[in-house]
Amino acid sequence: MMISLETFITFFTASLLLGLAPGPDNIFVLTQSALRGRGAGIAVMFGLCTGLVGHTLAVAFGVAVIFQTSATAFSLLKYIGAVYLVYLAWMSFRASANDLATNGNGDLSRWKLYRRGIIMNITNPKVSIFFLAFLPQFADPARGPIWIQLVLLGSLFIVATFLVFGTIALLAGTLGQWLNRSPRTQTVMNKLAGTVFLGLALKLATTER
Repeated sequence: MMISLETFITFFTASLLLGLAPGPDNIFVLTQSALRGRGAGIAVMFGLCTGLVGHTLAVAFGVAVIFQTSATAFSLLKYIGAVYLVYLAWMSFRASANDLATNGNGDLSRWKLYRRGIIMNITNPKVSIFFLAFLPQFADPARGPIWIQLVLLGSLFIVATFLVFGTIALLAGTLGQWLNRSPRTQTVMNKLAGTVFLGLALKLATTER
């Protein structure tokens, strides 16, 4: 077995707890689920988990080291992510209550939310650096190629994230269905989401390696 049962249990438990800790990704799932319903939250969750696939492969094949050692690469990626969050904030502030109900995109709304999840996750260099520091702690050279173990561990982390974010999406979506009955409440929630996005953008822009 590439990963021992003890390592599996310890790593998976730690991953669940990390997924529950307040952060940009689960806040993003929470706000989008409350604003647009459970389906939107699930779409965002799949996007975020897809981004984690990219981070897992980056760590497994050494690309993440670039962001750990290069201040320029780290800064470039984080500023791209911050600008994107500002864009999402602007979209939230200018949306009407009717926009919330339809998302202004018809059948494309879920796909666009999925893409937002990918971009939000993949443009956060802290995730790659976190994976670079976290995953190797559970790899054992005696159990086979390290890169395969890192891919397996990253996959377990994604499963844990899927469970946590999925639960958040379902709970917040149920609450959102009740809140969205009032156009005034929808507008307030949209402004709140915009404020959250601005806060996340500021946090990402000022983060250090």
